[in-house]
Amino acid sequence: MADSPDLAAAKRLLDAAKDQGFTFQRIAPGPDGPLRGTRETIEFLDEIYVTGCGQLDSCTAIRRRRSSLILPGGLPVTARVTGDALVVLHTVVSDWRT
Repeated sequence: MADSPDLAAAKRLLDAAKDQGFTFQRIAPGPDGPLRGTRETIEFLDEIYVTGCGQLDSCTAIRRRRSSLILPGGLPVTARVTGDALVVLHTVVSDWRT
């Protein structure tokens, strides 16, 4: 059975995110379990949560600015995107370059 066009595009975007330094792991059991991706650079800590393809507001990505200071409440969020897998992955791959 062939993948839907949206699923095929999401897989290509996941591969592009991996090429840009993200590592992904399943955070729940099963072949379709949610994914968490992380990337650490000198400037940023980026996280992606992919919980489904084609579901509105099912995915989130957060970009935090790294700091050498200890900040109450954690690192400050500089960008956030919520939407379906295609919107979130496209934003991260296209707009959050290191």
